[in-house]
Amino acid sequence: MSDREFYCDTCESVQLFEVPPCPDGHGTDCPELACTGCGAAVLIATFAFQPTRLADRRRRSPAGRHAA
Repeated sequence: MSDREFYCDTCESVQLFEVPPCPDGHGTDCPELACTGCGAAVLIATFAFQPTRLADRRRRSPAGRHAA
């Protein structure tokens, strides 16, 4: 098991959180954590965002535009 300290909203203090046994096979990398004080569960998630299409448009030079 892996242990981490986080603020628990239920306990209203910093508490030790542990990774419960993970049936999905994540092991210590499981995104689910449980407060050892009250048992409240939290989910730690990370997201990878792709650049938007608007960001691609800003990189293009205006030389490719045609006059009306």
